[in-house]
Order: sequence, then C-alpha cells, then structure tokens
Amino acid sequence: MKKILSILLALTMVLALAACGGSSAPAATQAAAPAATEAAAPAATEAAAPAEDSKIVVGFAQVGHESDWRTANTKNYQDVFSAENGYDLVFVDCDNDNAVQIEAVRTSIQQGVDYIILAPIQSAGWESVLQEAKDAGIPVIVADRQVDADPSMYDAFLGTDTSVEGKLAGDWLAEYLNGAEANILVIEGSVGSSAAIGRTNGFNEVAAEHPEWTILDSQSGDFTQTGGQEVMESFIKSYNGKFNVVVCQNDNEAYGAMDAMDAAGITYGVDGDVIIISYDATHDGLKYTLEGKINCNVECNPIQAAYVEQIIQQMEAGEEFATYTLVEDQAFVAPGIESAYATTMTQEILDGRAY
Repeated sequence: MKKILSILLALTMVLALAACGGSSAPAATQAAAPAATEAAAPAATEAAAPAEDSKIVVGFAQVGHESDWRTANTKNYQDVFSAENGYDLVFVDCDNDNAVQIEAVRTSIQQGVDYIILAPIQSAGWESVLQEAKDAGIPVIVADRQVDADPSMYDAFLGTDTSVEGKLAGDWLAEYLNGAEANILVIEGSVGSSAAIGRTNGFNEVAAEHPEWTILDSQSGDFTQTGGQEVMESFIKSYNGKFNVVVCQNDNEAYGAMDAMDAAGITYGVDGDVIIISYDATHDGLKYTLEGKINCNVECNPIQAAYVEQIIQQMEAGEEFATYTLVEDQAFVAPGIESAYATTMTQEILDGRAY
C-alpha cells in the first residue's frame, strides 16, 4: 500500500506540473482503499485505500467462524488491529473454504497491503501464492496453524505447537488410567489442517507406547458442534458399549459428542462411564470441565494478535524479529483429579479467562 501511495504521489506531482504549463488534464484522484469486510463476507474483489495514509494496512485471511475458539481469535485480531491503534484491517472470513482463502490472499497482494496475516485452513498448497507475495515484497505472517512450505517462503510463524498439545493429552490419559485398558474413539478436526494433524500425531505417539490402548475409530468432525454430534452418533451405532474414552479435537466437537451421548443415555465425565478429552479450553469448555463433564481440556490459546503486532512493529522499525514464536499452552482437569500434567479447574480460573 505504501508503494501504491508513493506512485500516486508522483503522478499527482506530474499532473500538477502539466497544469502549470496550461494543460487541461484533470487532477489525479487518490485510489480508494478496501474497507474491512464483515465476518462472513466472501473474499474482497476490489481494492480500496485506507481512510488515512498513515495507517498500516493489514490483510487477514481467517479460517472462518467454525468454533468458539475461532470467534475469540478473530475478536482478538480486530481489537488489536483497530483504526484507533493505527491499522486498516482488511479482514476476510474464508468460511473454511481453502479456495476462497487462497483467493483472499491473492486479492490482498493485488491491493498492495502492507502485511498479510494467514491462518491457513489447510497446510498444503501454499507455495505459489506465498511466492507471489514474496515477489510483490509483501511480508507474510503465518498465524495459528502451520503451512507445508519452506520457512523462507514466509516471514514469520506465530501459533501453538499442536503436536505438543496432542502429546500432553496422551500423557494425561496414561497418568489417569494408570495401566488400565482404553478403547478410544477420536473426533478429529478439519481434514488437512495442521491442528488436526498435530493433535492426532502427538496423541498417537503416546498411544503407541501403550499396548493396552486401542483406537477403535477416528473421523473428522470438522471442528464444529454439528460435526462432533454427527460423528458421535455414528460411533455409538458402531461401538456402543465398547468404548470408554472419547477424544475431541476441540471444545465444539465435545459439545456435540456430549449431546449425542446424552440422547443415547451414555454417561461421561468424572462420574460417568466415558472419559472425555477436549482441546481449546474456551470459556464454555472449561465450564464443563469445572462441572466434571469434561475430564481433561488441553488449551490452545487464541489470544495471539499482540504477538503478531509486535512482529509487524519490529518490521516497521527495521529491527530484528522472531521468525518462529510459540504461544504457551496448559491443560486443565476436572475437580477431584490430581495431575502432574494439568491444573485442577476452579471457579477462580474460569472467572479470570478472557475468552
């Protein structure tokens, strides 16, 4: 965007000189900058310019609005990259559509934004568009999820280590079961996402160390409550009475799984027949953990925008910046459970959560 404004300024000076020489050419007009889109809007197709030239224009291609976690993550970015803080945030909710997201990034490149933030829906297939951004001289910060591309193709990564999250869940389960048999059902996240891949691989790494564990089935619930319920209903038809652990790769899937088990008369949680492990540790997820309905909830912290802003400000100042930043996570367990891997949930912790 700064490059576009420089070109426009030069054009204005040329036209002004022509006018002094008696030319009837019209005065140059400043290009309009793109206004931020609504949360569920499709990718922008027309360039527009920031309301003020001094603002830093940031294009953000967000995954979508599939979960409570994503809603909190989006709000965090909108709060940090606000006009009051000196930014023009060109936000696109890609509604979990990989093709829409690729087009959204390409549109940001065509608009000449100053920076691009990418929270990738899928990890693969980003080489071409990342090269286009590099050729245009626009820094790209990959956030939340990772991409399967050489790190030289983008400028920085900021997010959580989902394989560590998966391993943490597995370590807690091993501690909790203490050698007892486990027949496990897994409701995975969106196919192809680094979050689903990482959590699956991390958990399976621990499971491989426990011959007394059997993973009966693993299917995608697409990180949604509806998806979690549908998968759990299918599991119940196939494995009713045969499972004692359900691993949901985010809180919304866990809510759906609980709805399905409620309808089938299956008990779960601390006082039930089925152990529930969830990920994200959103407010409602931790509320269910406090109530003993979720046994263990592994955090994935959505409050990430301040880290990204720090990177951008360091780039603006020409300073060194971190090219790989991990946001710290922790795990929480229901009251009555003692663990070396997780914190026992309390009302005080729940009241202090910002998301």
